Amino acid sequence: MNRLRTFTGTYTALVTPFRRGTVAYDELKKLVEFQVKAGISGLVPVGTTGESPTVTHEEHLDIIRATIEAARGRVPVIAGTGSNSTHEAIDLTRAADAAGADGMLLVAPYYNRPTQEGLFQHFAQIAEATDKPIILYSIPGRCGIEISVPVIERLRARYPHVAHIKEAGGSVDRVDQIISALGDSVTVLSGDDSLTLPFMAVGAQGVVSVASNLYPKEVGKLVSLALAHDYPKARALHRRLYPVFKTLFIESNPSPVKTAMVAAGIIGSEEVRSPLCPMGAVNRKTLLASLAAFRQG
Repeated sequence: MNRLRTFTGTYTALVTPFRRGTVAYDELKKLVEFQVKAGISGLVPVGTTGESPTVTHEEHLDIIRATIEAARGRVPVIAGTGSNSTHEAIDLTRAADAAGADGMLLVAPYYNRPTQEGLFQHFAQIAEATDKPIILYSIPGRCGIEISVPVIERLRARYPHVAHIKEAGGSVDRVDQIISALGDSVTVLSGDDSLTLPFMAVGAQGVVSVASNLYPKEVGKLVSLALAHDYPKARALHRRLYPVFKTLFIESNPSPVKTAMVAAGIIGSEEVRSPLCPMGAVNRKTLLASLAAFRQG
């Protein structure tokens, strides 16, 4: 594969299925097959949706390897290798590169709250550890910091393979700022399902999606319509999906999407790792009602 490839389309932020406290690799492989057959653009294991904060270092790498093995080169696998420790992120990135990952998703360091110069140095050191494509991941709501546009510009200028950003700051204006500053030299992917269409209207090229764990064909169709600039049809599909997008985040991700996937028969257990917990009864009822309404629509 071309190491400087551009990632556009719909990439599923894969859940990590668990069974009695351990990773259910058989279910993970079935989930990959479900996604590939549905026509997904690519897979993103062990991001936030894959519960990267609570899997062990060994599990983290095993999940990446299992996803690559199950995908069998049919779709690109972008490994979540970010950390708030630069050394750990480098180690994970090198190991994922060696395992055959097609790219890396690198979240901004969380909790530490480095300066923008610290952010630049963090990502620069990781970029020097691989020549595979890197997708920066800015999600200030979880990390407490935003990857600034000047930092993105500096990284893009120095490292040709830092050419993508997953933007989850909730702002169309921010997407405009990135594209105004960097033009076609950077690919923006939405990090929020409900904002995929608005982001794409101003130049984003796809989404790293939670909802596509459940509805890969439908989310993929939404993105394809937007990429084709068929906005009337894209808006109609967005309106149908919007209640699902919102209720999938009625509690902390990925508890709701795992509940929805069990209800749909895609995985066998809603199990999440502490400090996450199963959904509350009221929110569960709301979620399942929105899924039923979508199916009937």
